[in-house]
Formats: sequence, C-alpha cells, structure tokens
Amino acid sequence: MLTPPDSAGPDTPASRAQAAAESVEALFAARAFGLPGTRLGRIAFPRPGGRGPAWHYWWQAHYLDALLDGHLRLRTRDPAGADAALRCAVRLARGIRLRNGVRWTNSYFDDMAWLALALQRLDGCLIDSGRRPRHGRARAALGAALRSAATPEFGGGVYWNTRRDFKNTPATAPAALFFARSGDRERAAELLAWLRRRLWDAESGLYLDGIQRTAEGEKLKRAVYTYNQGPVLGALTSLGDGHNLRQAESLIAAAQARLTTPEGSLRTHGSGDGGLFTGILARYLAEAALAPGLAPHAAGTARSLVEATAAALWEGHRSFGGARIFPSAPGAAAAPPVDLSTQLQALLVFEAEARIDRHQAGPALSSRGSHAGTRPEIITSHERDEKGVISDT
Repeated sequence: MLTPPDSAGPDTPASRAQAAAESVEALFAARAFGLPGTRLGRIAFPRPGGRGPAWHYWWQAHYLDALLDGHLRLRTRDPAGADAALRCAVRLARGIRLRNGVRWTNSYFDDMAWLALALQRLDGCLIDSGRRPRHGRARAALGAALRSAATPEFGGGVYWNTRRDFKNTPATAPAALFFARSGDRERAAELLAWLRRRLWDAESGLYLDGIQRTAEGEKLKRAVYTYNQGPVLGALTSLGDGHNLRQAESLIAAAQARLTTPEGSLRTHGSGDGGLFTGILARYLAEAALAPGLAPHAAGTARSLVEATAAALWEGHRSFGGARIFPSAPGAAAAPPVDLSTQLQALLVFEAEARIDRHQAGPALSSRGSHAGTRPEIITSHERDEKGVISDT
C-alpha cells in the first residue's frame, strides 16, 4: 500500500541517497540463478509473471556503479556499511558474468563500455580498501572489444553493435571516458573530436544520437537524449585540459538551456531504457561540478541542476511497505509496478547530490571522485528488444 513519505529523521543528501539505496536493495536485489555469492537486480517490481523479463545487461552495470557510489559515500562515517556495499558490488559483477552466459562481452558496444567503466571503478575501490583487484581480465576483454569497434568508417567513432552499421554517441562517449580513465588519452581525444565533428549540434550545443549506414548513404539521427551528454561531459573533464574544459562548460550551459523543465530540474525519458538516462547525466554533472579548472559559473550550474533534480524526485516519492518508490519524472506518479531503471535513476541522482554535498562539507569528507580508484589501468537511446530476450530464472 502506498503512503505519503515518512518525514521523520533528517532530510539531507546523504540520507536521501541511503534511503534510495536501501529501497533498491529491498525491492530489486536478488541472486543470479539463486546462487550464493552472487547478486543481480530484478528489472521490475513487482516481478513480472510468465517466463520473466528481458536481460538488461547495461542496467546492471549502472546498478554496480550505484553500489560503488554508496561505498564511497559511507567510507568515512560507516566503514562497515561501506564494506558491505563493496562486497555486494563484487557479487553483482559475478552475477552479471553468470547471467550473461559466463562471459563479459555481448553484441552491444555501449553496454560493454558501461560495464568496463563500472569494473574499472570496482577494482580501484578494492585496491583502495587494501584488497586485490579481481577484474583485470574482464577489463582487458571489454577494452579490446571497444578498440575493435573504433574504426575509420564514418570517419571515426565507435559502432553501437556488432552489425557495424551505426556509430553513435551512446557507444562512443562512454568508450572515450573509459579510455581517458585508462590512460589512453590520445584515443579518448580522437573519439571526442569525432563526436564534436560529426554529432555535435551547433544550434543546441548538444550531442545528437548517431549516424546510420543505409542504402541511400549515411543518415544522421538527430534525436537528443540527456544521457548522451553525460559521458561526453565525463570524458571532457577527465582529460581536463583547457580546451576540453571550455567545451565542458559550454555543454553544461546547453543542458541547462535545453534539457530542463520549467521548474529547473532535468528532463527525464519515461521508463524502460529511458528510465536511466537522466540519472547518468546527473552523475557526470556532479563530476563536472567538482572538476579542477572548471569555471565557477559552470560548476555552479552543474551543481544546481543536480540539486534541483534531486529535490523534485524526492518530493514525488511515496512509501511502499517500508521502502520508497521514486517517480520516473518530476511530477509523475510514484507507484508500482516500476522498472529498476527508474529507481536506479533516482538513486544515481541522490548519490550525485550527496557527493557534491560531501565536497562542500570539506575535502576530508569527500571521496576522491565518482571514478575513485581507476589506478589499476593504471545507455542506449533505443529500447533493445532486438537484442534477443533471455528470460530470468
């Protein structure tokens, strides 16, 4: 039964993030095939009947990222909770591999880029916690797949999937970010240059969806999605030189001008795959807000976009059996059934807000970054029914 949100207790960015994390745990966490030592997120609550829902690999990658956000948030104030979140992340990585047919790769390069980024962070967090990294082979396999998709066709960029007829921002931008965090700055810069050359729209200041090969030639797909802007922003701030930071500042301004509601929060894209999109943008806006060298006005804009979106999503939540259900969009109804994607989106927004708040509270309380621990190296814009449905068991 849905009830109004409980107002007891402090209402802080950290408490919002913790409440959202506990709700995702309560409503969606499960074992892969029922096996101990594994974890997966069920993709809907209540769980659908019949043979079960499709396998959404990339949602699980963002679930892994969210667990690492929680680990970093809890490190200084709740070491036991931080350790528990890290252990859950290790189990989730194991569950993803098992559920994906005992392999890390699949047919979609955007999926693989997201998991490569999450595993990169996971191994870094393990090292920072005094443990050995576990996913070197996985990161190597995923990195090799991404390099294989970055070809000269279309003038550069990364293919979306193994059909190799579509290069797009959803694959190219997170791949660029992965390479930037892996120390391959030249490859990251080449991919960013291609995005700017082929998919940046000068009128809006935003990045378009992609370029498709057709019988008539190349076709530009002009759709604009919030999440495509996120990993571009992340890659620009990860490279961090003056040229890229100025582009990042321009992108933040464009997001504020073009991707917000009249109330000032970020637009969202409904449920399904789109239910994750704005949470991804919020993650990288938070990174940008804390990036050294970014102009103060741009950092302030990034911060205000995250905070306004968090406030709007929190205001719309409802309690359900002790857990919380968050709306897919500010002002939308918050009631089951709900997708894992929309609840992860809210969690990513609250974790982004909490990270900004930790930094403002003082460097000692702030994590070293939402990609903390990348030392080991030392979503899509489409519903994916065509990927092939693998039923949950």
